[in-house]
Amino acid sequence: MNKMKKGFTLIELLVVIAIIGILSAVVLAQLNGARAKSGDTAVKEALSGLRTQAQLYYEDNSQAYGTAVAVCDTASTMFTDTAVKAIIDNAVSNGGTGGAKCVSTGTAYGVAVPLKSAGLGHWCVDSTGKAIATTNPAPVSTAGACQ
Repeated sequence: MNKMKKGFTLIELLVVIAIIGILSAVVLAQLNGARAKSGDTAVKEALSGLRTQAQLYYEDNSQAYGTAVAVCDTASTMFTDTAVKAIIDNAVSNGGTGGAKCVSTGTAYGVAVPLKSAGLGHWCVDSTGKAIATTNPAPVSTAGACQ
């Protein structure tokens, strides 16, 4: 009697493994883009909340955002307020490399955080209500405005 062997040949198995490898590479490439976009969205959402918290700080502190400063952790500014600091820290942890850029003039403020997506630069919000993506190396002017 002649018995037939059942199963896959080595070539068939290698072809299937190669196809799975190609498909997984395509899927992983798409996931990396989605991760960057989700990080960008988290930065934008956090800084949107910052505008509300900054307005509350302004109302509670004699209609001022604190002393004029260009550093995020300087005392006597809204940037050291617990709620504001938590929002900025959250945005920085979800953003790209580099820290936040903060400017306060007492009557105006601007905050910019790097985005994860390559080439987009920073997401910047200021006291005028502006919320923009900027590739300017100095995303916040000394007057506290996004540029």
